[in-house]
Amino acid sequence: MAHKHTSKGFIPRFKKLLRDKDGDEEVIDQLQDPAVANIVDGFMRFKTCIFDQHPDIFNQLAKEQKPKFLVFACSDSRVSPSHVLDFHLGEAFMASNIGNLVPAFNQLRYSDVGAVIEYAVSHLKVENILVMGHSRCGGIERLMELPGDGSTKYDFVDDWVKIALPAKIKVKAQYPHLSLEKQKAKCEREAVNLSLSNLLTYPYVQKGLENKSLALRGGHYDFVEGKAIASVQSPANGDQNNNGEEKEKKKIVIVGSGWAGLGAAHHLCKQELN
Repeated sequence: MAHKHTSKGFIPRFKKLLRDKDGDEEVIDQLQDPAVANIVDGFMRFKTCIFDQHPDIFNQLAKEQKPKFLVFACSDSRVSPSHVLDFHLGEAFMASNIGNLVPAFNQLRYSDVGAVIEYAVSHLKVENILVMGHSRCGGIERLMELPGDGSTKYDFVDDWVKIALPAKIKVKAQYPHLSLEKQKAKCEREAVNLSLSNLLTYPYVQKGLENKSLALRGGHYDFVEGKAIASVQSPANGDQNNNGEEKEKKKIVIVGSGWAGLGAAHHLCKQELN
């Protein structure tokens, strides 16, 4: 009976409905596409195993959202924070881009990023901003391989990743002896630090830090090893001690991960339906 909640059961019924109602043949044809069938399956699992099972949660979400986090993550398909960090609906306001980069405040450029930060901090009153980098990042790889002559390969990507040029310069200067691959790994983390510093240029962020209503956090997820490193040292606390020496950033290493709460229900339901 489980198949009635998947495309095997749903698509034939939907196609019949379209035909009975003189539906669009193009829509019917598109339902044959495996990619479309996959997202239909995904929605039906969500609808059956989560939405229908937790009406109180969704009734509350319909009234308002109160996320605790604003998350800057990479657009990379392998590192969705909703899966990696098991965020539930309503817990995190998401912003994804190439390289999980945050540019410095500039009303003439990158207004999309500025709008996300302003809305999350000023309107939603998030308590944390997390910048989450990851291993084998294509954006950082492109940054590290940018030619020095200023030539570009991409119309938009090359200009975007240049936001993190200070991180590249720092890594190249500090680790000239390392291979390019190891420099890329270093730059993935340094780009997170740069984004955290750039967040300090936004007046809403500065105000939140001064009021102690906001914290900045950085992290790096290694999807090859299955490890996450989260920095608990916020730039709001300063990067130097009283002697002007750079503080050692405290880190937490999280090994492994698991499903919890609604995430567990979705995961188990997916197994049952398959």
